[in-house]
Amino acid sequence: MSKIFVIHENSEWLPPFAEAFDVEGVAWEEWYLVEGALDLDAVPPEGVFYSRMSASSHTRGHVASKDYTRSVLSWLESHGRVVVNGRRVVEMEMSKIDQHTALRAFGFDVPSTVAVIGRHDLKARARAMALPFITKHNQGGKGLGVRRFDCLEDFDDYVDGSEYEHPVDGITLLQEYLHPAGDYITRVEIVGGEFLYALTADTRAGFELCPADECDEASAGFGLCPVDTQPAESLFHWREGFRDPIIDRYLEFCRYWGIGIAGLEFIETEDRRLVTYDINTNTNYNPVVEEEAGCSGPAAVARYLGTLARELDADRIVNPSA
Repeated sequence: MSKIFVIHENSEWLPPFAEAFDVEGVAWEEWYLVEGALDLDAVPPEGVFYSRMSASSHTRGHVASKDYTRSVLSWLESHGRVVVNGRRVVEMEMSKIDQHTALRAFGFDVPSTVAVIGRHDLKARARAMALPFITKHNQGGKGLGVRRFDCLEDFDDYVDGSEYEHPVDGITLLQEYLHPAGDYITRVEIVGGEFLYALTADTRAGFELCPADECDEASAGFGLCPVDTQPAESLFHWREGFRDPIIDRYLEFCRYWGIGIAGLEFIETEDRRLVTYDINTNTNYNPVVEEEAGCSGPAAVARYLGTLARELDADRIVNPSA
């Protein structure tokens, strides 16, 4: 069988997928894109390439990983390789502006948002926002820059003070605060064009929660991506029986944009809106949710990529010169 190549920069997130690949019996190799060289005259190997590059890679000191991945994906696609979550998709992962505009153009309800480039105009632009509002970094993940402000004086102090978080691309989003009808957001997991399951994340712990299998106490309060220790009680649970029409719309959206694997997040508001606010194209999976759902995200990913590898092999048998 053709090999699966996993493009990433975070070794702590790899083990569940490595185990699933081994159980599925597929050959795989990791491409750890932190530093290196890319010979543009070389021909890439045959196989299936799966990009798990993270928008938060700079927070781990991997400042070159995003552009390294962009270059590698462009090289792979120029040679017609099979790429899951390829060059266009990685741009959506790296920019919440890209996500917001793509979702709105597709007809989804999205939160009212102003993208502010630089720090100078933040206070002036905030005067046009309804209170409360939140901030977030355009390029981040891990809840970078996500804070709620209930008064402009607190926001001014934040912008002028030492606690201000500089976004890596210089873009801060000012976004309406969505009042949830319950104390949770919902995330819909999609693998290979199929709905896997939906989960809930407790919003009382913060915003933009990542359902990875570990979470430290300090990060949970700010909605940061969990990477250290498991909390006493999981913030994430399976949303049993969820079959809203939004699922089919998400599947159509992913087909349109060529997104093979993703988690899409929405909030059901007190005024009966269903607002989509985030797309995660390097989605992680939570063991508590998966035990409740009786379904494994990494196993589904391994099956999907394994199927693509087998289809690639079959095509080469039928078209050996291709």
